Amino acid sequence: MNKVIFGLLVILTTALMGSSFAIGKIGLAYTSPMLLAAIRFILAGLIMAIIVKLIKRPHPSKTIDWAKLAIIGLFQTAGVMGCIFVGLRTISAGELSILTFMNPLLVIIFGTLFCKTRYAPQQWAGVFLGFIGVFITMGAHLDLKTGTLLGLMSAISWSLATLLMKNWGHAIDTWVMSAYQMLCGGVLLLIGSYLFEQPFFIITTASMLILLWLAIMASIVQFSIWFFLLQKGDSAKTSAFLFLAPFFGVLSGFILLDEPVHWYVALGGSLIFVGIFLVNWTSHQVATIEKSM
Repeated sequence: MNKVIFGLLVILTTALMGSSFAIGKIGLAYTSPMLLAAIRFILAGLIMAIIVKLIKRPHPSKTIDWAKLAIIGLFQTAGVMGCIFVGLRTISAGELSILTFMNPLLVIIFGTLFCKTRYAPQQWAGVFLGFIGVFITMGAHLDLKTGTLLGLMSAISWSLATLLMKNWGHAIDTWVMSAYQMLCGGVLLLIGSYLFEQPFFIITTASMLILLWLAIMASIVQFSIWFFLLQKGDSAKTSAFLFLAPFFGVLSGFILLDEPVHWYVALGGSLIFVGIFLVNWTSHQVATIEKSM
């Protein structure tokens, strides 16, 4: 692929990832958080499910594979997005995006503990730098806000979903997995909305535009471009560009919400970005080493 086109697509997809935090926070003026996340992913999941059916992508034939899709949806969509949208009530979109996108660091830890995966020293250095960055981002103290804890929980849920997809993904078509895990996660979020909050949705032109942007641009388009890039390039090196997403999260929070960028958030975020870069950029080398052993 042409490097210029590749670069533009990377910027577009990571900008959509990062900006969804600020746009989601704007949407909370019109709806309860879990309901907004539920409608977003039910709508996105239904559209993608229709698309993958029309283009005849292979669907699972076994009940166990559908169960796996539901479990992935529980962690990847319901867990991650539920924590994000509720967390946006108490901390800035920029801070929450930084905490959420530390998930590659947690993949290293959980991969070592549960999957016995071996990682390079540079990757462990990335984990160390990343957690120092998280500590600094929180103001170098342990006075945790609810949103901070939810941001960390979203990263944990995302990392668990990543490991599940890595282990189960070979048996399920990527596009089918994306469609139905969003749909399953959206349904779970809808149930959670009625159990744990007082759901409401104020229908206005602004609220509908926000919902459509989150469902189509920040979900379907963003996921489609990202999967396309992973298929066309080296997946390990392509994943390294995820560190741009929290940058766009902070930038969009500053532009759209006038959120101040405190020095400690900028410093901590920079260390997290470096940590994520080290974790992702070296993973291809590790895989090569393991394959030759």
